[in-house]
Amino acid sequence: MKELKIMGLTLPVYFALLAVIIVAIFLNVLPGGMIGAFAFMMIVGALLDVVGNNTPIVKTFFGGGPIVIIFGSAALVYFNILPEVVTKNVDTFMKGGGFLDFYIAALITGSILGMNKKLLIKAAIRYFPCILGGLLVAMGLVSIGGLAFGYTPAEAIAYIGIPIMGGGMGAGAVPIADVFSKGLGLPTEQILSRLVPAVALGNAIAIVFGGILDRVGKKYPKLSGNGKLMEIGQDELKEKVDNEPFALSDFGIGIAIATTFFTFGNIVAFVMKNYVGIDIHSYAWMIISVAIAKAINILPTKYEKSCAKWYQFVASNWTPALLMGIGIAYTDLGQVISAFTPSYLILCFLVVLGAVLGTALVGKLVGFYPIEAAITAGLCMANMGGTGDVAVLTAANRMELMPFAQISSRLGGAFIIFFASIIVPIFFG
Repeated sequence: MKELKIMGLTLPVYFALLAVIIVAIFLNVLPGGMIGAFAFMMIVGALLDVVGNNTPIVKTFFGGGPIVIIFGSAALVYFNILPEVVTKNVDTFMKGGGFLDFYIAALITGSILGMNKKLLIKAAIRYFPCILGGLLVAMGLVSIGGLAFGYTPAEAIAYIGIPIMGGGMGAGAVPIADVFSKGLGLPTEQILSRLVPAVALGNAIAIVFGGILDRVGKKYPKLSGNGKLMEIGQDELKEKVDNEPFALSDFGIGIAIATTFFTFGNIVAFVMKNYVGIDIHSYAWMIISVAIAKAINILPTKYEKSCAKWYQFVASNWTPALLMGIGIAYTDLGQVISAFTPSYLILCFLVVLGAVLGTALVGKLVGFYPIEAAITAGLCMANMGGTGDVAVLTAANRMELMPFAQISSRLGGAFIIFFASIIVPIFFG
């Protein structure tokens, strides 16, 4: 216990900070806006992280800290332990304040620009077959399982398989519900109420699978690249050691470039939707633009490294805070509990299992490590988009795979919406 530190702080110092936060909440004087939200999320999130990472079974099989942070913070809201004013402030900070976008912008930009260029190009060509393989196996398993529990294959695919593989809520379940509504002539809200539990449960199962796959990779090292997606055989693809001196101004460069790439993604998404008729999430366009910038060397190497350093700072210091925000603002524990019947849970499990098996198999065939392929092209299709990507990659200890996770959540999610628009008239017309 003497050696244990939380947030890099000794226990007396950390608990002094925690005491201040608790007293401020009790007296209803916790600052609003970013200060109060950041203080609460960082300090309490760090404690839940330590609890999860040091709890037997949880730390070994269920992802440790990340799953405890998310569902622990969701429980604080569900059981009304957390005052409503704090909940609303965190919700506003995560959504209206854009903390989630700010975090993911740093991760996408820094992780892509920090990658080996040749590796990025070689991996991207092989990535989409993995997504398709996972989708086909997932839909096949849930169809077969659905028959055992009174679902038709079409119902199992439409109401369980598609929403889980659809890229989350805002970019997944909501537009998918609209597609179904127009095809079936039912209110969108009625359909959405059937999709949301699948999204929530699929996300929870995907997080658990992230921790399990990390453990499988450690037990069977040949299946894992330890955070590297592609099996590298050529010396020229190996990363070079960065010995350049670090300057605090590098963080400023990283912030400026990351937020500008995010803004550029919004511009492209607007133009493509309103003038070309292609509606794809801005994250996808951001990923494409950063990848192109990396591939054709638009930015000097120094700026690429500045973005990579900023991403490393964000990931190492703010991940527990972000997961705390995900639990409070995006995870409805009530929806998860209400849908928690054995048959429904099994069907959701089959979808995620199919995504893992299909992507691992195809990934091996195209030259990826099966564990990394299953995590990115499989689990990051089955979770709740950007929030789920962070949780799954953290549980799997592979945050450096964020670029590929975002390809799954955004481009893969867009493909699922297209897929849903095709199957509605075929199966329900």
